[in-house]
Amino acid sequence: MPVTRWLAEYAWLPEYAEPTPDVLIEVEDGRITARTPLVGAGSPAAGVEVLRDATRLPGLTLPGLANVHSHAFHRALRGRTHGGRGDFWSWRNRMYAVADRLDPDTYLALARAVYAEMALVGITCVGEFHYLHHRPDGGAYDDPNAMGEALVEAAAHAGIRLTLLDTCYLTAGVDGRALAGPQRRFGDGDAARWAERATAFQPTDGHARVGAAVHSVRAVPADQLGAVADWARDRRAPLHVHLSEQPAENDECRAVHGRTPTALLAEHGVLGPDTTAVHATHPTSGDLALLGESRTGVCLCPTTERDLADGIGPARLMADAGIRLSLGSDSHAVIDLFEEARAVELDERLRTRRRGHFSPAELLIAATSAGHAALGWADAGRIAVGARADLVTVRLDSARTAGVPPVGAFFAAGAADVVQVVVDGRVVVAKGRHLTVDVPAELSASIEAVTPS
Repeated sequence: MPVTRWLAEYAWLPEYAEPTPDVLIEVEDGRITARTPLVGAGSPAAGVEVLRDATRLPGLTLPGLANVHSHAFHRALRGRTHGGRGDFWSWRNRMYAVADRLDPDTYLALARAVYAEMALVGITCVGEFHYLHHRPDGGAYDDPNAMGEALVEAAAHAGIRLTLLDTCYLTAGVDGRALAGPQRRFGDGDAARWAERATAFQPTDGHARVGAAVHSVRAVPADQLGAVADWARDRRAPLHVHLSEQPAENDECRAVHGRTPTALLAEHGVLGPDTTAVHATHPTSGDLALLGESRTGVCLCPTTERDLADGIGPARLMADAGIRLSLGSDSHAVIDLFEEARAVELDERLRTRRRGHFSPAELLIAATSAGHAALGWADAGRIAVGARADLVTVRLDSARTAGVPPVGAFFAAGAADVVQVVVDGRVVVAKGRHLTVDVPAELSASIEAVTPS
């Protein structure tokens, strides 16, 4: 394939704490083959022959962003759950009502639009925490993985990569209550049958791969946690788990098992370097030690955690314990990785009443390379030779970013400032528009089709 050349006005290279001006990025067969900082490349005196066919990228070019935690169908709830006070549990009832109306066709349409919305904001890879496996009555589709197939196809249409985190979800509480109502479609009966179905699902498209998830200690009995962990470990696949999202989860786990959810997961071999705990909003000091010692990562979802009034997790304490941090938009109250990244710092300021917890470079890593690694794509998330050619260009001349130094992008830019997105060397978004999906129209139609009247 011919070499494609991009000349970035500024590019954020992994070896520097702030963006570098005038960087020539060369791409072949979806990979970065060279990236050369140029001095005065825009002047005639530069005399660089290769610049003649380079496409200029005005603004700041970043590596592709990784959305580590997504429930695509939750996007249908945006703006619809804010009447009255409510809490996580009342919100969950509204979520179940949407889940009950989805089938493979409507899920494909909704997820295609949601993933295209992600592409518009610079997300080049998503981790879909997938537990909508079966028919609403709990019976299997003719293809037991039809809903997962819909998600893989949706990501292909949107032009982004997908890690399908096939989720084991067996019970309705730590005490082992049976699934009921809309939850019935989540369950496979036991971990062995979950593993049988998950093993049968092997996407052949290069943009998708399968990992595993333990929904939570509420949803997988203690004696079956190890089976899910072993399945992931045998395949060297990512393993994710909701952890300590609400104090009620911690209290219930202590009441039944006499220990915290983190300690229970550690006891059954779930923690480890290929595991990502999602949220971890209410850990104890002992929990932080277990997560750090096991090299388990944590995916923070600040916009969802504040939307559901779940609380603020101790992000700086996590990082200081050696826990790698990544980011997710989770329920999609907001899909904007810039907002998620700066919220890590700003929430710490609220929690501690002090400033200056995370540098811009640390926030960039959480939004890019750490996130891709958590999803099993360690060759993405950096503008470096050999890495996947994911390039996200952000305006520096909008009403939000004008006058802002490039290093300040994560504290100023937003989703609307993304003007071009390249995924694996292919342009997916240009001039702020998705090239194949009419995102607003498809979001409106697909949400209307699954929203209860």
